[in-house]
Amino acid sequence: MKILGIDPGIGIVGFGLIESDGFSHKMLDAGVIKTKVKDVHERRLKEIYDELSGLVSEFNPDVASVEKLFFSQNVTTAMSVSQARGVILLVLEQAGVPIVEYTPLQIKSSLVGYGKADKAQVQEMVRVLLNLSKRPTPDDCADALGAALTHAMSSNYRDTSP
Repeated sequence: MKILGIDPGIGIVGFGLIESDGFSHKMLDAGVIKTKVKDVHERRLKEIYDELSGLVSEFNPDVASVEKLFFSQNVTTAMSVSQARGVILLVLEQAGVPIVEYTPLQIKSSLVGYGKADKAQVQEMVRVLLNLSKRPTPDDCADALGAALTHAMSSNYRDTSP
């Protein structure tokens, strides 16, 4: 099964595509979609829409694992990222890709066994689980791969199989 992990953002959207049978996992592709800070918000959302639509069309994932948002302080940032996340969900829905969502706590617990693990611990477990020679960077890319791995290792994995 091909699982597309997504770490939502307005400036950077992380993505990671893995292939998994639920026990062994292989990274197929990973990276980030970057938008320009100076662009108007609507243009940034359109860029995310266009880039992610292209990736979904190219990858044809069986399921998408999207990180849920958690913000405790900056409302302005939360609103912008929420709008970007809405665009991401729209792209996936339009493409007919089933969507599962995991909180950062669930992803860290799944990968590291501790919900308050730091970025380095998450990156290292992603590296180990995907048998990579080095830790995936930037953080957004590693987080997206972590979301994909979380779904591959979860009991929900078989619930979304075609």
